[in-house]
Amino acid sequence: MNDRSISRREFSSASLAGLMSWSLLDLLVQGEAFAADVQPEIAKWVSDVNSLAADVKEQRVSQVEWQKKVEQLFSKVAPEDLLKFVNFDELTKNLKHVDNGARSLRPQLPDVEGLPRELVFGRQIFAMKKGRSVVPHGHNNMATAFLVVKGELHGRHYDRIEDQDEHVLIRPTIDRQFAPGESSSVSDYKDNIHWFKATSETAFIFNIHILSVRPGSALPTGRIYVDPDGEKLSGGLIRAPRLGYKQAHEQFG
Repeated sequence: MNDRSISRREFSSASLAGLMSWSLLDLLVQGEAFAADVQPEIAKWVSDVNSLAADVKEQRVSQVEWQKKVEQLFSKVAPEDLLKFVNFDELTKNLKHVDNGARSLRPQLPDVEGLPRELVFGRQIFAMKKGRSVVPHGHNNMATAFLVVKGELHGRHYDRIEDQDEHVLIRPTIDRQFAPGESSSVSDYKDNIHWFKATSETAFIFNIHILSVRPGSALPTGRIYVDPDGEKLSGGLIRAPRLGYKQAHEQFG
């Protein structure tokens, strides 16, 4: 046999090793391309979101104007690029979905040029399996925005018309399916009650929240839970009973 001859097994092993090397190289190139081309773009986007958050927190823009502008900003980011930026695969590597409600994940942002050292807004990713919900609730003294980054959800919003001792008068404003790249927002003055239910096998929502956006408010900062399937009144109003955290999750989670 010629010294330069190789067996079929050796040839197969060499070919496989070569393919693995090219695959690894391809992944590295893709990663470097993302770092070089997309990371600065996403960092600029985060910076813009942060500046707008500072504007609403300091009352340089109204909460309703902030809602309009933040939804415009959210429409400009590709969900898949944002997920790469926060290392979504690592974040969800050992994810176990909860049987009731949504699991809150805390994404870490990379240390890249152009990213603010301190952010005005808090952030999380809500993870749900099919049929589970971010239960119906509203906010006091908070501005929040949701961006669907994976999966599909049925989203509903309601204006909060009047607070009562045991009820909240609400009026439906949004009732539709949400797909990746679509967003909505909440303020003290518009679409204050929201409810998202996963309709795909899994669904993920990127959320930001800014606290203390209404100086002098007598209401404690935080969530209020309601039952939007309450008594129907004239003019499209609903008398929604107030719920506790546990009851809201048992009923709608």
